[in-house]
Amino acid sequence: MNKLDVLAKINPQMKAVLAREDELAGDANDTSAGFEQMRENYVAGRAYWAEGGPVMAETLDASVRGLHGDIPVRYYYPTREAAAGRAAGEPATPGIVYAHGGGFVLGNLDTHDRICRILADKTGAVVVAVDYRLSPEAKYPSAVEEVAAVAEHLHVHGAAYGIDGDRLAFAGDSGGAHLGLAATLYLREERGGSGFVKCLLLFYGWFGLTDSSSMRLLGGAWDGLTEEDWQWYLGLYAEDPAELARARYANLFLNDLTRDVPACYVAAAEFDPLRDDSTTLAAILEQYGTPVRYEVFEGVIHAFLHYTKMLDEANDALEHAATFYRQQLGL
Repeated sequence: MNKLDVLAKINPQMKAVLAREDELAGDANDTSAGFEQMRENYVAGRAYWAEGGPVMAETLDASVRGLHGDIPVRYYYPTREAAAGRAAGEPATPGIVYAHGGGFVLGNLDTHDRICRILADKTGAVVVAVDYRLSPEAKYPSAVEEVAAVAEHLHVHGAAYGIDGDRLAFAGDSGGAHLGLAATLYLREERGGSGFVKCLLLFYGWFGLTDSSSMRLLGGAWDGLTEEDWQWYLGLYAEDPAELARARYANLFLNDLTRDVPACYVAAAEFDPLRDDSTTLAAILEQYGTPVRYEVFEGVIHAFLHYTKMLDEANDALEHAATFYRQQLGL
């Protein structure tokens, strides 16, 4: 009720994307279908968007030991030089740990494969995608711990993969952006430090707001992010969703963001109910001197990063993030 008419405001390319989405996956955003059916629809729909894109010199599927068992990961080596570093055991290339989106309930290594390949290609870094355990089978803070565990493993053992463990970054979209920042704060507060995390690339994340102007005005069947949908996701993510507002690695604004936060690229979508989370985070970081670039991509909705086949804003966001990353790491 009282929502903006988003479908009348999005740009022509975004409208074409939504039409194609309807053909591919139909009611993929319909939470009433249940999480198991939604997962099937999500995988089916994302398969088309993940096709094509940059070809890697090498990819490697492996696993990292975590607190809750083995965590599947996928390494993306964009160049022969990066792949040669792995073969030689030389820590020559910085690494980006990528956490996929999907509301902590959906997604896997394949659904975000093209995004990871583009990011590796544009940054020159080795991208390491994390297949953290999903909710409701795994509850908060499991996903935070697993994303952090992969970064810790690379910090210590990165040379075995050709990765400089002292030059790592997190990247992620939606729930994955949340997990990237949450894992950084978790490492800082609980695991002895996060100084080896040099940059964060955060695409339209949720960072802890429970209400905002963008949440009131936006969200609908087109993105599956009405207030009711959002509560559904949180209800699967936590044993007690009400506790998330008081949990420091869920409501990330409970943490001290005035110090020891890596440089951040923060991207938001104009017609995303989570837009104000990014606005708030960027304002805090700028106030306290953390290097930050904040962009709102006009005419698009949540999850736009997937649509690089058809959407200029998706390609621009990845290009701008890669440029920011290379600047911050001096590449």
